[in-house]
Amino acid sequence: MPKIFRFTVFSLRDLIVTAGPAAVAIILVCFLAYRLVDPLPPPHVTISTGQENGAYEGFAKKYADMLGKQGIAVTLKHSPGSQENLLRLKNPQSEIDIAFVQSGSTELGEAERTGLISLGSLFTEPVWLFYRDTKDIKKLTQLKGLKINVGPEGTGVPQLFTKLLAVNGIEPAELTLSALENTPATVELLEGRIDGLVFSSAPEELLIQMLLQTPGIRLFDFAQAEAYTRRLPFLSHVLLPRGIVDLGRDLPAKDFHLIAPTATLVAREDLHPALIDLFVQAASDIHGGAGWFSKEGEFPAARYTEIPVARDAEKFYKNGAPFLQRYMPYWVANFFDRMWVVIVALGALILPLSRIVPPLYVWKVRSRVYRWYAQLRNVEQAIEDVPQDRRAEVYSGQLVQLNALEERVNHISIPLSFAEELYGLRSHINFVRKRILWLMKE
Repeated sequence: MPKIFRFTVFSLRDLIVTAGPAAVAIILVCFLAYRLVDPLPPPHVTISTGQENGAYEGFAKKYADMLGKQGIAVTLKHSPGSQENLLRLKNPQSEIDIAFVQSGSTELGEAERTGLISLGSLFTEPVWLFYRDTKDIKKLTQLKGLKINVGPEGTGVPQLFTKLLAVNGIEPAELTLSALENTPATVELLEGRIDGLVFSSAPEELLIQMLLQTPGIRLFDFAQAEAYTRRLPFLSHVLLPRGIVDLGRDLPAKDFHLIAPTATLVAREDLHPALIDLFVQAASDIHGGAGWFSKEGEFPAARYTEIPVARDAEKFYKNGAPFLQRYMPYWVANFFDRMWVVIVALGALILPLSRIVPPLYVWKVRSRVYRWYAQLRNVEQAIEDVPQDRRAEVYSGQLVQLNALEERVNHISIPLSFAEELYGLRSHINFVRKRILWLMKE
């Protein structure tokens, strides 16, 4: 290696010694902060839906399409309905990440104990009680003795319908209740083998659309809908407007009062925050328009749910999409939106280090020069007060020491910005040498 290069090269070793620990600390803080904020969501999520061809399944497919565009693979798992979905979420061994759950299916305390969170309510699910027009039913008490299908266990309808009977003072045993799934139950109703059936679903469900237009089938009008909402607070009063099904045929021919729980997206509290953002934004696109029972922008919302709403979801409903996500691709915006913790941590660490490391580096480099001054000082002390008879011997020996010291100093490698200290040391060595030579001439 050329000598000039050895003298002028940047002292890498000194840099590593002084700045290395700081660099390690910064990397460690970045790693811990990265793990803490966990900015990237898992690439796969599983949704528990409902019965095949039901409203839950239809909406779940829309979520899968929208999340798929962001690189999230979505698996749909069919279930009987809301109650089964809730049980799956409560079971930590299940593979379900998120599910559709009907309001009124659980209590606040139970949801908190089992670690469930709501991503908001999505749409109303009116209680549709269809019956044959051979009956004239004005109140639920008139259902006594009739054959009514309420759906299989695992859906939210049996529990909901039992509550409706209870507030009317009716015992379930006073009716003949069956537990067929929606499609075979509809066939049974049309064939006249049962008197009525109960759905609780969005009007988009195909069977509801069909029954609303089927001659000989009537829809029960909950004339006391407002009273039901006071007795059962998880219900809301909605109106099915006249002509909403078919304006040309004037279907239905009058306004119908209905009572409705709401469908909510429910997940475990450890669901990745980025997935919460994705689902809530998808929900806004899917359910944010006007519908049969809601105005534009009414859903999704942080209302109508007894399950605690996730903080990220609540923030979205109050303030809209995060600022960065309005102008950047989701993955980039999400990364920067969550990595602010790392930036704050780095700022808190780099600021004091920026005051400590540079002076430490300067001291380290200069110490490579200054440590030779101790030996130079020893030479000076050795020539002080030397007896007359030993001066020649001592002075000659110290000149040898100085020459050896100078040789070693000439091999010191320091940055050019510190050359002044090096040349100062060499001049001081030369000064001591001249002094010894002067003493030897006396």
